[in-house]
Amino acid sequence: MSCKNSPIPSSPPTISVGALSRRSGIAVSAIHFYERQGLLHSTRNAANHRRYSRASLRVLAIIKAGQRAGIPLTEIRQALRPALTGTALDQQEWQRISETWRDDLDRRIRTLELVRDRLGGCIRCGCLSHELCQMFNPGDEAAAEGPGAAGLEPGADR
Repeated sequence: MSCKNSPIPSSPPTISVGALSRRSGIAVSAIHFYERQGLLHSTRNAANHRRYSRASLRVLAIIKAGQRAGIPLTEIRQALRPALTGTALDQQEWQRISETWRDDLDRRIRTLELVRDRLGGCIRCGCLSHELCQMFNPGDEAAAEGPGAAGLEPGADR
């Protein structure tokens, strides 16, 4: 019996860390860091060089997007858990990740808008050390609201 007609099982294509870096725009050192943090997985070839699945490109794109949005790596790792085996993320998995992050991102956006809009005035810190505080916080009225910069919390009335 001949083996010529038998399909040879092929492994999914892999890419080197240099190619992954070029394609993703992420430094090799950062890729190695993400791997140490458990966000990427590599295998080793016969020459003991790291090899990454093409699915790693999407994982890196998600990491980059999450970091730009201020999402901590621990939360990114949690969201990516199903993809950390090197399996490509499908549309359903990406939808799950985006829905998981949406509420948190909306909250962050509201807070950033509030900070931006209040930078020119008082942030109600209660310090009374800024010369404008007599105008924005006479008699330290903000102290009654408790510690911290209450004026920067979403829903603050000032």
